[in-house]
Amino acid sequence: MTALSDPARRGKVIAAARTVGTAALALGVFGSIITAAGSANGDVEPAALKETLAAAAPVAPANEQPAPAAPAPAPAVAPAPAPMPAPAPAPAPAPVYADNLDGWIRQALDIMSQRGIPGSYDGILRNILRESSGNPQAINLYDSNAAMGIPSKGLLQVIDPTFNAYHVDGTSTNIWDPVANIVAACNYAAHRYGSMDNVSSAY
Repeated sequence: MTALSDPARRGKVIAAARTVGTAALALGVFGSIITAAGSANGDVEPAALKETLAAAAPVAPANEQPAPAAPAPAPAVAPAPAPMPAPAPAPAPAPVYADNLDGWIRQALDIMSQRGIPGSYDGILRNILRESSGNPQAINLYDSNAAMGIPSKGLLQVIDPTFNAYHVDGTSTNIWDPVANIVAACNYAAHRYGSMDNVSSAY
C-alpha cells in the first residue's frame, strides 16, 4: 500500500501541498508588489537590471582628453569696391581766332561748316582782295548801288538788303562786322552761284 492509498496519509499530503501552494502564491504576489512599487518610485531595481545597465554604461578612460574645439570660420572677405567710372572727357576748348583777315576767314569758315554753307579759304580770300583789299571798313560810294542809297560795305562789299536777307543766326547783325559780312556774302553766293568759290567778279 502506498502513502496515497491511505486516506489518512493522503489527506495530510494534500493539506501540505495546499499550504506550500498558498505560501508560493503569497510570495509571488509580494514580489510583484515590490517590483511594481520600485518601478513606480524609481527606488527599487531588480539586480539583473542593475547589472545590465552597469555593463552597458561606457567607461571613459582616466587620461582621455576633451575633443579639440572646431576652428573658428575664416572672416568673410569684403568684395572690392567697383571701380569708379572714367570721367567724361572735357569738351574741347573753343577755338581762338586772330583779330585779322586770316582769323576772320577761319572763323567764318567754321560757322559756314556748321550751317552747311559751301566755300573755301582761297575762294573767300580771292574775292575779299578784289572787293575791298582786306579792309573791313571799305565802302563804295560811286557805283549804281551807292546812287540808290545802298552802297556796298565791308570785306565782301555787301549791300544792306542782301546782308539782311542772307544774315546767318549766331553772327553779328552789324554789316561792318568782318565775320558776319563774310558769312552773309558766302550764304548769298551759295544760293545764287553755288559757292563763293565760283565768283570771280562783281556779284
